[in-house]
Amino acid sequence: MGFDVIPAIDLRGGRCVRLLQGDYARETVYSDDPAATAVAWADAGALTLHVVDLDGAASGKPENLAALRAIRGSTTATIEFGGGLRDGEAVDAALEAGADRVVLGTALISNPKWVERLSATMADRLVVGIDTRNGRVATQGWKATTDVSTDDLVRRANDLGVRWGLFTDIERDGTLEGPNLPALAEVIRGARFGVLASGGMSRIEDLEAARDAGAAGAIVGRALYTGQIDLRAAVARLA
Repeated sequence: MGFDVIPAIDLRGGRCVRLLQGDYARETVYSDDPAATAVAWADAGALTLHVVDLDGAASGKPENLAALRAIRGSTTATIEFGGGLRDGEAVDAALEAGADRVVLGTALISNPKWVERLSATMADRLVVGIDTRNGRVATQGWKATTDVSTDDLVRRANDLGVRWGLFTDIERDGTLEGPNLPALAEVIRGARFGVLASGGMSRIEDLEAARDAGAAGAIVGRALYTGQIDLRAAVARLA
């Protein structure tokens, strides 16, 4: 199986945006039409789309399900969706709106027993977010930083039986400075689940480095929207 190059579609107020280091005050709007953006990435070879409800991540409940439905109606690509999924009703709503996989972050800290039950029933359709800032786990749309270390959260995820994890170094997210490879490698060494990488991807060589570290795929955001990474070329090189 090839390395999965996964475009990010971050939703805020129904628009496609990017934040710098998860800071809602440092937003760049790239499109008013997320569905058209999804079509463009799928046409360029993306098999999976990473859709994040930034409003939902901050509020604690999904806020951009209409945009998710529009994306679902525009493409057959696999959609993984996260942001504000903190109870069963929210997960069901995301699945009903067209998500193939759901991404849970805060719940891994706040409601691990629920995550364990979901892991048993959803298997590969559940991805846990391992979002860290300076080695500590961040929750609630990255607005809160906990005392839980990255290593501890990986161990917890192992114990809960999760199949997939998404590691994001928040300090690199949106910076185009390259991924934090030592931290990524440490997560991969400790994980008994497949790991996707996120944060700082700025060139195809960064994607290759993440692959060589053992990641199964990587989320790419700003570098696609600015043209620093050509998605078609990246997919061809890493498939």
